Amino acid sequence: MLLIIDYGVGNLGSILNMFKRVGASALISSRPEDVRAADKLVLPGIGAFDNVMTQFRASGLEQDLIKKVLEERRPVLGICVGMQMLGNGSEEGRESGFGWLDAHCERIPDAPGLRVPHMGWNHVTAVKPHPLTATLADDARFYFAHSYRMVCKDPADALLVANHGSEIVSAVQRENVYGVQFHPEKSHRFGMELFRQFAAL
Repeated sequence: MLLIIDYGVGNLGSILNMFKRVGASALISSRPEDVRAADKLVLPGIGAFDNVMTQFRASGLEQDLIKKVLEERRPVLGICVGMQMLGNGSEEGRESGFGWLDAHCERIPDAPGLRVPHMGWNHVTAVKPHPLTATLADDARFYFAHSYRMVCKDPADALLVANHGSEIVSAVQRENVYGVQFHPEKSHRFGMELFRQFAAL
């Protein structure tokens, strides 16, 4: 079972509908027993980093999620701020992230003619091969909406990058931990293909 974690944050219905369209058996739930039973997990996130981390920790699901990811080695996919939660923290706030990636989030630098937040469609480029992204078309583009970018201490953790005046790490992967800065659920056929591959891992 693929579980979309409901802790009051994220485009839960849109994510569920996209997984259903690719034939995946998925569920939205906030129940600890569903987290414990899941084969794969999706961690959505929208908004300010501290608010998202605080709300997740208040849900009471953190220890069950940690066990699934670190002990059982189940795949987890963080989306948008959900990806940022996988790292150590963000200069947007003071809360700590999960620390599953040695990474920190910083504000996207200003660049001539480009606005922050980075909002809208942007092309991505693969920086390492992986089954999650192997079937993406060369012209793959995704919908972004964020002001902070993840900086990975180990460049090998980056999976996809985009450019918005400077490099934006758009997807990450380390062992069973995955994250995407963009919104696959808003990215039409490209997002559908990425969800299909995550469900097939």
